Amino acid sequence: MKYRKLIPFAALLLTFHQFFVLDVYAYIDPVTGSAVLTLLAGALAAVVMTLKFYWFKIKTKFSGNLSKENNAEIIDNSGFVSEWAELKKINLLSQDERSIIFYAENKASMNHFSSLIHELTEKMNLQICYVTSVKDDPILFTKNQRILPFYIGDGTARTKFFSSLKAKILVTDMPDLGKLHIKRSDEYPVHYIYLFHSMYSVHSYLRKGAIDNYDTIFCVGPYQIKEIRETEKVYGLKAKKLINYGYGRLDTLLQNKVNSQTTNSNAKDLIIIAPSYGGDNLLERCGIKLIDILLKSDFRVMVRPHLRTLRDSTELIDSIKKKFGKNSNFVLETGVITFDSLNNSLCMISDWSGISLEYAFTFERPVIFIDVPKKILNPNWGDITLEPIETSIRDKIGHIVSPNNLEEILELVRILDKNTQNISQLIKEMREKTVYNIGGSAKIGAQYIRQLHDSS
Repeated sequence: MKYRKLIPFAALLLTFHQFFVLDVYAYIDPVTGSAVLTLLAGALAAVVMTLKFYWFKIKTKFSGNLSKENNAEIIDNSGFVSEWAELKKINLLSQDERSIIFYAENKASMNHFSSLIHELTEKMNLQICYVTSVKDDPILFTKNQRILPFYIGDGTARTKFFSSLKAKILVTDMPDLGKLHIKRSDEYPVHYIYLFHSMYSVHSYLRKGAIDNYDTIFCVGPYQIKEIRETEKVYGLKAKKLINYGYGRLDTLLQNKVNSQTTNSNAKDLIIIAPSYGGDNLLERCGIKLIDILLKSDFRVMVRPHLRTLRDSTELIDSIKKKFGKNSNFVLETGVITFDSLNNSLCMISDWSGISLEYAFTFERPVIFIDVPKKILNPNWGDITLEPIETSIRDKIGHIVSPNNLEEILELVRILDKNTQNISQLIKEMREKTVYNIGGSAKIGAQYIRQLHDSS
């Protein structure tokens, strides 16, 4: 085709366009130095791809023996080109095939999509398109014929995907739509649905305006309804459609709990430490001392650092490995904590991580909160005069301990272990008040999406 010659120039132009935008990192603020290096690397990659393109054409012209198979291999092996090839495939889908699209920004996204996608495809027999920025996303290899999966990376192909999107509905757990370079479609009246990836309060754990450009919000509980309506009132925003949804991740965990074997009582000496990230997280402030106290008291300890801590605090992680790595009662978990480990644990120690609510509400066991400073992503959160759920609920589902009094934890753990029934009942009651449609969020969400789809 006559326009094919323009491909490398377009690719180069789109890459240099990144110098004027920032990548979306959801609720994680990027480091400036890393961003600059990423942009430079992208520019270099574009130059290499352009040279590679022309070398391929020259080689083909003079050799005349390069097969279509080799051409396809070159395209598939170059991430930049393959992402654009995937985007082209998406655009070639029929309107029905790309009517409902789910976008996954990271590996955690499917934790929140799975039950909803199952309801739509298996129970309602609807076709969906699943677009992901995760190269090894398991859904890319799904056998579900009603899911059409595509990988588009997190660069310029993704930017183009959003700006030129032609779909009736897009569902995602990625905030900040329209705030940076990920824009609403300028070619089609897409209905955007936001699904929370944490049970925390809207105004405290998301940046200001993070969900303003969504049409519908699937809310975890009544507190989020109040927070969003109050935000709209304070800032004079257009009212969004709010659905009493629930929390799909919690529903999945509760179902796994029902399906799991009886808890191994012999494993009840396991304590899981699950911190958030940032300079003041519990691992940074007192992690080594805390681990040492627990191990010396004959507890087994599993530490699951935040992914950003694993990436940015390598010296701390190395020191933890050096000090405790040979202890048979210690595990440094760098992947996903298995359900069995969570199910067979005595309690969790955290700070401000969203996993604390998931753990307490699933297993009906307490969380011990280390009282370190909270990480603030929205400095304007005080404009909304509602106490964040993660603050108000801490002393109702667990206990708060000063980082200066870590020895208190030992006695707390023993008391909690002896009073499990009373604690379990209290957490159940709090769960019912906090979360909508426990066990049934997917059905509610799927019914809304189907109604929206059929009425469009």
